[in-house]
Amino acid sequence: MTTASLIALVAMGLVALASAVIGALGVRFARSTSDFFVASRTVGPSANAGAISGEYLSAASFLGIAGLILRDGVDALWYPVGFTAGYLALVLFVSAPLRRSGAYTVPDFAEARLRSPALRKVCTVFVVIIGWLYLLPQLQGAGLTVTTVTGLPSWIGVVGAAVVVVLTVMLGGMRSITFVQAFQYWLKLTALALPAVIALIFFLSDERTFDREAPPQFPEQTAVDVRADVLLDVRIPVTLTATGDVDGVRLDGKSLRWPAGTHTVRAGSELVFPGGSAVPVVAGSPPSDASWLMPYPTGREHGLLATYSLIIALFLGTMGLPHVLVRFYTNPDGRAARRTAVIVLAMLGGFYVVVTLLGALSRLYTPQLLVNGDTDAAVLLLPGAILGSGWAGALLGGLVAAGAWAAFLSTSSGLVVSIAGVLSTDLMRSSRVRDFRVATVISGLVPLGLSIAVTRLDFSEAVALVFAVAASTFCPLLMLGIWWRGLTAPGALVGVLVGGVASAGAVAVSLAGLGGSGWMGVLLYRPAIVTVPAAFVAMIVVSRLTASKRPADAAQVLLRLHAPERLGLSRDRLDERVQRPAR
Repeated sequence: MTTASLIALVAMGLVALASAVIGALGVRFARSTSDFFVASRTVGPSANAGAISGEYLSAASFLGIAGLILRDGVDALWYPVGFTAGYLALVLFVSAPLRRSGAYTVPDFAEARLRSPALRKVCTVFVVIIGWLYLLPQLQGAGLTVTTVTGLPSWIGVVGAAVVVVLTVMLGGMRSITFVQAFQYWLKLTALALPAVIALIFFLSDERTFDREAPPQFPEQTAVDVRADVLLDVRIPVTLTATGDVDGVRLDGKSLRWPAGTHTVRAGSELVFPGGSAVPVVAGSPPSDASWLMPYPTGREHGLLATYSLIIALFLGTMGLPHVLVRFYTNPDGRAARRTAVIVLAMLGGFYVVVTLLGALSRLYTPQLLVNGDTDAAVLLLPGAILGSGWAGALLGGLVAAGAWAAFLSTSSGLVVSIAGVLSTDLMRSSRVRDFRVATVISGLVPLGLSIAVTRLDFSEAVALVFAVAASTFCPLLMLGIWWRGLTAPGALVGVLVGGVASAGAVAVSLAGLGGSGWMGVLLYRPAIVTVPAAFVAMIVVSRLTASKRPADAAQVLLRLHAPERLGLSRDRLDERVQRPAR
C-alpha cells in the first residue's frame, strides 16, 4: 500500500472515529423516546441547518455532480441547481405547516390529515422504498472511495460504512446524529473547498483552456484501467499501447493507432496514451471541449424532454424525501423550521459552487476518467493529479477521502433514522427505543446486501431516479394535504399509488437496462414529467368524486397547520403516542 493510500485510509478511519465519539456525546443527552425520534424537538435553526445540509449532501453531491460535469458539461448544471432549488419549494410550501402538524413521519402526517390507516400503510411502504433506494448509492460510494484511494475491495468500504451508521443510530438516535451530521457538513465543505482553491490557482497560472474545438488532451503519458465494457468515440486519430480485449482482438502490450470512429474495449483492459494525445470519450458524451460547453450537443436525442423531466423531479422531489422531512420535526416550532430551510439554502449554494468548479477543472487534470467512464472518482483523483504523488498530494487526497466518507455516513445516518422510525412505529407498532434499535439494524442490512450484490450505479443518475419517485408520491400528498381542504383519503390513496407505481416501475425498468431508446426510453429514465402530473390529477379527480368522504375536521386541521404556534393549536402526535422514558 502506498503512502497516499495509507494516509487516505487513516483519514477515513479518523472520520468514522470522530463521528462515533460525537455520537457518543449525543447519547448522554438522549434519555427519552422523543430524544431518539425527534431530539425532543429542541434543535435550533442553525444547528438543524448544519445537520440537514450534512445529510442532504450525499454521494451524489460530493462525487456524482463533479463526475457528471466532467462528462456532460453544462447539461449537468441542472443537478446542483435542482438540488438547491428543491429547498426553495420546501421552505415556501411545506416546512412550517409540516412542523405544526405535530407528526413525526410522513405516514403519520397522512393519517393525521385524512384519518386513513390504509393510506398510512401505503405511505409506509414508499418511505421504505425511497429510503432503501437512496441508501444504495451511499454505500456503493463508500466502496468506490475505498477502492479508488487504497486499492482494497469495495465491499470493505460498503460494510464499514454500514456498520458505523447502524451503530451510531442505534446508540443515540436523532439527537446523536444531529451533532454528527453538523460536524460532517463542515468537514465536507472544507474537503472540497481547499482542493478547489488549489486547483483554481494552478489553472490560472498555466495556459490551459476549455474553449477548444478539439477533444481534451492527456497532459502526460497516462495509463487507463478499464473496469467495465466501454464504447469509445475517437474524433482525432490516436496512438496508444493496449493490453486486453480491444475491438474484438486480444492484445498484449501492442502499440496500435486508432482511426476516427468508435472502438470497443472490454473490462480488464489497460490502455496507455502518450502525453499530448487526444482523449477518446465514452460514446454519447461531448467529444470536444467546445461541445462540452454547449447545451444539447449533437447526438443527444430528446435532450430537452429529459431536462424538463429532471427539473421537475429535482425541484419537487426534495419535499418528498423522508430523511429530509423528518428533520423539520426536530425544530421547536414552525417559524424555526422555516428559518432552518432558509439557512440550508445558503449552505447548499456554497457547497454546490465548489463542486461545480471541481467538476469543470477535472476535465483538464483527470481526462483518463473520460475513457473508462469512471467519472464519479474525479474528486478523489484530482488532488494527486494537481500536486503529484508527493506528501502534498497525499495529504490533500486524504482530506478529500475523509470528506467523501463523511458524505456517505451523514446521509446514510439520516436515511436509516427515517426508515427505522417508520418501521418501528408503523410496522412494529411500537415506540419503544428497543424496537427502534431493532428496526435500525433491519434498515441497514437490506441496502447493505443490495449494494454488494448490485452493479455500481452512477450516483447522481441513481439519486435522480429516487427523486422522481419522491416527487410522484409525497410531493402531491403534502402539497394538497397542506393547501387544499378538498383532499380525501381515497383521492390521496389513488394518487400516491398512481404516481408511486408508475415512477417506481420506470425506475425498475431503467435499472434493469430495459428502457430502450427514443422518447419512450427517455420517459422511462426520466419519468417525473409524466408521473408527477398524473399523481396530482388522480388525487384531485378522485377527491372530487369522493367529496362526501372529506374528513369532518379538515378545516380545523388546516387551521392548525397554518396558524402561529402562539395560538396554542398545534399538537405533538409523538408525545400523544409515547409517554414513557427511553430504555
